[in-house]
Amino acid sequence: MSLRSDLRLAWLLTRGADRLERRRAALTAVGAAVATGFALGAVALASVRGQAQFSFGHGLLDQPGTRQGVVTGTLLLLIPVLGFLGQCARIGAVHRDRRLAALRLAGAGPKQVRRIAALEAGLACLVGAVAAFAVGTAVVLGSGRLPGPLAWAGSVVVVVAVPLLAAGVSRFALRRVIASPLGHVRRERARGGPGMILGLFLPVTAVAVGAVLIVARGASGGVAALPLLVVGVVTLTGAGAIWIAGASAGALGRRLAARTEDPAVLLAAHRLQEDPWAAARSHAAVVLVAVVGVATVGIRQILLDGLHQQQREGSLGSSIDYYTFGLDLTAAAVGIALLISLAALAVGTAESLSSRRRALAAQAAAGVPRRVLTRALLLETALPVAPALVLATVGGTAIHTAYSIASGQPFFWALPLLVPVAVYATCLLATATALPLLRRSVRPEQLRMA
Repeated sequence: MSLRSDLRLAWLLTRGADRLERRRAALTAVGAAVATGFALGAVALASVRGQAQFSFGHGLLDQPGTRQGVVTGTLLLLIPVLGFLGQCARIGAVHRDRRLAALRLAGAGPKQVRRIAALEAGLACLVGAVAAFAVGTAVVLGSGRLPGPLAWAGSVVVVVAVPLLAAGVSRFALRRVIASPLGHVRRERARGGPGMILGLFLPVTAVAVGAVLIVARGASGGVAALPLLVVGVVTLTGAGAIWIAGASAGALGRRLAARTEDPAVLLAAHRLQEDPWAAARSHAAVVLVAVVGVATVGIRQILLDGLHQQQREGSLGSSIDYYTFGLDLTAAAVGIALLISLAALAVGTAESLSSRRRALAAQAAAGVPRRVLTRALLLETALPVAPALVLATVGGTAIHTAYSIASGQPFFWALPLLVPVAVYATCLLATATALPLLRRSVRPEQLRMA
C-alpha cells in the first residue's frame, strides 16, 4: 500500500476513535502545540537582525549575541517535548490492539501497521501545530509589530516540520511493537542495556580533556575548557544514569524478589526483574534535567554572589537586573523541561498500566488489595530512579564545581543538593497521577480484554 493509502487509513482511524483514543490524541496535540510554540518563539527571535529594542528583558534581548543564546535555549526545550510525544505514541499502540490486528488480517505488515500508527500521531500533531500557529499569530498581530517575510516563512516551516518530526519520533518509539492477526499486541524487549563502550568513550574523553585543562591552566584555560567539560559531563551522566537505572532495577528486582515478604515490594520487584530497562527509558529525560538543574542552581549562586560583590564595589557595568533576568530565564527553562519530562513520565506510567490491565485485574480478583497495587506502582518508580538521581547529583556538582574553579569564585553546595530531592518527590507525584487509571484497570470487566 502507498503512503497516500496509509494516510487515508490513519485519518479514518482518527475519526473513528473512542474516548480513550481521543484523550491520547489530545495529549499528542498539546505536546505538538508546546513544541510549535517554542520553535515559533525561536524563529521570531532569530529573525531579528542586529541591535533591537525590546520593552522587556532588561536589555538582554537587545544584543544579537545574548539573543542567540536565548534562541538556542528555546530550541533545546524541544528535546523533552519530543520525548513526551514518544510516550504518547506508546500509549496509542496498546489501546489500538484490535484495530492493529484488523489491519494485519487485511494484509498489512508489521512495519506498515507502525507507519499508520505514526501517521495518526502526525495528524494529531498537525492540529496542535496549527492551533499554536494561530495563537502565536494573534499575539504578534496584537502587539503591533509585524514580522518580516523571513519570519513568516520560518513559521510555516515550523508548522510543517513539527508534525513530520513527531511522526518520525512516534515510529521510532513503536519500533518494537508487533501486532499479530489474532488480536494480540506485544512489544519486543531489548535483550540488554545500551552499548556502554561506544556510548561512553566520547563523553569520557571530553570530561578528561576539560578537567585536565581546568586543573592545569586554572582560570585562563577554564573559560575555553568549561563548555567541553559541561557537554561531556551531561552526556556521560545521562548515558551512565540510563545504564544505572536499568542495571539497578534488574539487580534490585532479583534481590528483593528472593528476600522480601512484603507483597507490594514483591510485585514491584517482579515487574523490575521482568523489564528493567523500561525504567531507564522512562526516567532518562528526568535524570538529564536533574543534571542540568543541579549545575544551574550551583552556577546561579556563584554568579549572583559575584554580581552582588561587584555591585557593592561599584564595578558592575550594567544594571544587575540585566544579569538576573538571564539567570531567571535559564532557571525557568530548566523548570519547563522538568515539567515536560514529568508529564512524559506520567504518560509512560499510564502506558505501563494499560499494557498489563488484564494482569492487574486478575491480581485484584485473586484478592490482592488495591493499596498493595498502589504501593507497588510507586515502588516501580522509587526504586530505580534513586540511584540514577545520585549519579545525576554527582554530574551536576562536577559541573558547577568546575565553573567555580575556572572563575575563581566561592563554591556553594547546599542549595544544589536540594534539586535531586525535589526531582525525586515530583517523580513520585507524576507516578501518582496514574492512580485513577489503576482503579479502572483492576475492575473485573478488564479480564475480558486482551
